This record gives sequence, C-alpha cells and structure tokens, in this order.
Amino acid sequence: MITNFFRYIRRIGSKRGIGSEIAPDEIFLDSANLPEFNRDQFEGRLEQPIKKGALVFLWIIASIFVLVYLGRLYNLQVSRGAAFAKQSEDNRLRHSLIFAKRGIIYDRNGIELAWNQSNDEFNEKATSTKKATATSTKSTTNDQEVIPFANRKYDDGPGLSHILGYVSYPAKDTSGFYYQDKILGKDGIEAVYDRELSGENGLQIIEVNAKSKIQSFGTVRPPQDGVLLNLSIDARIQKKLYSEISTISRSVGFLSGAGVIMDVNTGEIIAMASYPEYDNNALMAGGDQIKKDLANPQQPFLNRAVSGLYAPGSIVKPYLAIAALQEGIITPERKIEGTAFISIPNPYDPTKETIFKDWKAHGWIDMRRAIAESSDVYFYEVGGGYKGQKGLGIASIEKYLRLFGFGSETGIEFSSEKEGTIPSPEWKAETFDGEPWRLGNTYHTSIGQYGTQVTPLQAARAVAAIANNGILLRPTLLKVATSTSIHAVGINSVLPEGASRLPITPNYFNVVKEGMRMAVTSTTNNTHTLFTPKYTVATKTGTAEIGAKKLSVNSLITGFFPYERPRYAFAIVLEKGPSDITRGATYVIKEMLDWMYVNTPEYLK
Repeated sequence: MITNFFRYIRRIGSKRGIGSEIAPDEIFLDSANLPEFNRDQFEGRLEQPIKKGALVFLWIIASIFVLVYLGRLYNLQVSRGAAFAKQSEDNRLRHSLIFAKRGIIYDRNGIELAWNQSNDEFNEKATSTKKATATSTKSTTNDQEVIPFANRKYDDGPGLSHILGYVSYPAKDTSGFYYQDKILGKDGIEAVYDRELSGENGLQIIEVNAKSKIQSFGTVRPPQDGVLLNLSIDARIQKKLYSEISTISRSVGFLSGAGVIMDVNTGEIIAMASYPEYDNNALMAGGDQIKKDLANPQQPFLNRAVSGLYAPGSIVKPYLAIAALQEGIITPERKIEGTAFISIPNPYDPTKETIFKDWKAHGWIDMRRAIAESSDVYFYEVGGGYKGQKGLGIASIEKYLRLFGFGSETGIEFSSEKEGTIPSPEWKAETFDGEPWRLGNTYHTSIGQYGTQVTPLQAARAVAAIANNGILLRPTLLKVATSTSIHAVGINSVLPEGASRLPITPNYFNVVKEGMRMAVTSTTNNTHTLFTPKYTVATKTGTAEIGAKKLSVNSLITGFFPYERPRYAFAIVLEKGPSDITRGATYVIKEMLDWMYVNTPEYLK
C-alpha cells in the first residue's frame, strides 16, 4: 500500500510540476473507496473554477439590461416628459359639462306651460371650495349620483300634452361618458323647436385630489341657455276645449275627437286639442305608463288635430258653392228643387236606377238656403250635374278643394301632419285596381263622402279663408306680432308669411257666409242652439257615415265668430259615435262659446 502511495505522488508531481499544491481530496482519492461515494449528492466529484468566457457573457447581458433601462428612462423623462406631465395634470383636472337650461314655454298670456325644476346640480358653481367638497363627499357617501341637469315639468292641466310634447334626458354609458349630452325634445313643440330650446352646453374643469375629492371649479366655456317661447295658445281655452271634447265623447259614446280654434287674421292657433292624450309628466317620471298608452286602442299618442284623417261630410259644401259661383255654374239666386233623392241609370244595369238620397226633401231652395239646410240634392246637381243643371265635374271639384288647402299640409310646425285625400279618377284607378270613375263617385265627393279625407286643422284653415274673404293662412303655434295680421297690413297689402290670396271674386264669400249664418238663425236646424244675443256665429255641420254597415258616424262642425267681423275660425270632429246621436260636435262648440262669454269675453267681441 505504501509503495502504491509514493508511485501516485510521483505521477501527480510529474503532471503538475514540482511545487504544485495537492488537495486533500486528491491524496485520499483511491479506487478502493470510490464505490462508497454518493454520486447523486456530488460526492467524489472535483470542484472546478468558473471559466472566464462565462463571466464575460454574464457581464454583457447585464450591460444590455442597464442600457435598455437607461434608454427607457431617457424616453420617459426627457423625450416625452412634457406630454406625460400634461397627462398627469389631466388626471388631476377633470372636464365636466355644464348643462344649459332648457327654454321655458309660455302661453300667449305669459302663463308657464313647460319649465325646469332644479336639482342639486353637480355642475352648479359652489360659493366656496369647502361647499363644493362637502357636496361631493356627501354624494359619494350616500352612493347616489347627483343629477347635473334640471327636470322638465309641464302644466298638468288637460289638453296640453300634444301641444307641448315631452323630452328625453342626457344618458351615460357604463364608463360614465355621456353619449347623449343634451335634453332632447321628442314630440310637440319640444321637438319642433328643440334646437332653440336646448341652448348650448358649457364646459368646466374640476380639480380633484388623490382621493378624487373636488377641490375647486373653473369654467372654460359658460353655457348658453335655451330661448323662451311664447305660444299662440291660450291655456284657458285649450283646457276647456279638451275638457268639452272628452266629456261629450265619454257621455255619448264617441271613440275620440279633436278641435281647433284659429285666428283668421294671423293664423295663430288659439287652441288645438286631441282626445285622448298621453300624460307627458307621467312619461318623464318613467314607469309602465308608456306601455299602457301604446296598448290603448284609442291611440293617445296620435295628435288627431293634425294627423287624424276624417271624411268631412257636408262641411265641404261651402267650398263647392264658391267653386260653382266662380265657374259660372249657377247664380246664388237660382233655385233647385230639393227632392228627397235623385236617380240616374245604373252603370251595370241600364234598366235599373241608382238612387242618391237626401236626408230630407227641402223644396225649392237657392244657394244660401242649400248651405243652411245642407241639401245633398242641391250639391249633387251642382257638383255632378243633373238633367238641365250643369255640374262642376270631378276635376273642378278637386281643383277648388285643393285651392282651400285640402289634400296638402298646412305648414304648421308639426312634422307629423297628414295631407289627406281628395278623390280623383287617377286616385280611384290606383286604389281600386283600375276601376273607372263614375258619375256616382262625383255625387258622393260633392257632399264630402267617398274617399275624401281631411284633418281638423285643414278644416279650420279652410273656413278661416271664407271668414277673411279669401286669404289662405299658414297656421302657427307661435305668438306673432299684430303687424303681421291681415287687418293690420290691410287686405291689399303684404300678407303674413306663408299666406296666399285665393283667385276668387270677393263677393262670393259673402254669399257663403250668409248661408252659414242662416244655418244658425233658422229654427229648423239643430245649430239653432247657437243663436243667442251673447255672441254671433256662422257654422256648417257635417255627419259622415263610416264602416261597411254604416253603424257609426263622425260628427263635425266648422264656422267662425263674430259673424259681423270674423276673428276666429273653428273645426270640431267627434270620431266614431253611434249613428243615432243626439249630441255631437255642435254641442261642444255651444258649451265652448257659452263658457268663453263668461271667462274670456275678449274673444267674442
């Protein structure tokens, strides 16, 4: 064993050289004890120093990381330092809208109809920083969002919803950003004049601390509040008109109704009611009211005054009379025998006759009495001709009805206005798959039946043109200056905006007006109830049968007052009532005028 030891020493020494240090592990490393090492625990293995190449590689990697960090730091602090500083400042300074106040809506007498009910507004300028901070803290503590705009409120009296309309409020997404940043008008005047009523929102900067508490306000752009609107509507008359229409409709059994009262010199709408109506205040409050109204078969969202279409019945007869006079078809004094009916050969079987009935036999009547008593036979003959009496023909009937504004929009501010229908051969061919026009169609059109459809507003404007001797006005819901009225500028001067002078001989209007006044003074007419010393009125009624079996009727009345110097025209329609009605549209205007005599007598003088 000793011999082997010295041999090993010499071999090691020859490899390392004289003087080389020998590690103890090398001295005692012997093949005899190798199996005793646990190789998994690195026993019996010799330690070796890290190579210089590995150290250089690690140094290069570390240097790269340091350079990248320094470059990033330079980019953030030097190259983009100013931009990030501004962004940091913006994070501390928040931009907030200052909502403009919506314009107030008044009636013609200065009564508020739509206004703003203030909330604890988020953007309200605080009197001090302390107050602003306290308000913010309180809001955060209660976990309630402060509403930064005013609630819209409306006069809760009857009959105003269709006139005023309603609004929708600003709305935010889940991130708190306003995707609708204004109060928007959704119907009525609110929608028509939304831009003027809305104004322009302002902008402010709010300074907050690290805990997002408000420190101070700073206005960048002040808001511009919406304009104030003065409507032509008289709220007193508006409410009364609606109440009378709704009362008679419910008591007699009419489905719905509408009415219009219009200034014949300016075109101003004094009242325009549509029954039933929706509740605009209830819509603003939310809930299920809108679903109930949409499901209501009476369609409370339909503004019947401008969008309801009705067969006019006999209220068209004054316009047929004017057309016949202007075309030289007949003179006012010429009499026609008003029998109970007329008959013509049946177009499908010449051996038979087609009968066109009147509601009664009138005897020999002239134009004034024909209007007063509403003779169907007289206007059958004037409209379509009969035996020796020449008729206007459907082309001329259509021409003159359109001349008075039927079959076209009136130009009122509402965009939902309907045009209506004036029957013609072209209309019939298109509607009834090419069927030809027949004389019987002309007869029925002459008394406002067949396919004729008009709106109550059209009827009011047309009768206003009779009252003012041929000026077709554009109706408006805005109060206008008196200088724009016909009386102010003179009949031969410049007309109000949107008005036109009809090409009709002025004296012919007097004939028709006299016939309409006779309808009130004659004791044989149901309109005689309007004959009173309290006021003077001229009218023309109409009853239009509807439905295939004609079990229901529409009751209509048009007219103007005072008779001697007309100031206001009116049209009332009650829809789908029983055919045996005893009270209709005439009763509504009677109640209205009696009430106005006591409460608003200035309109009747």
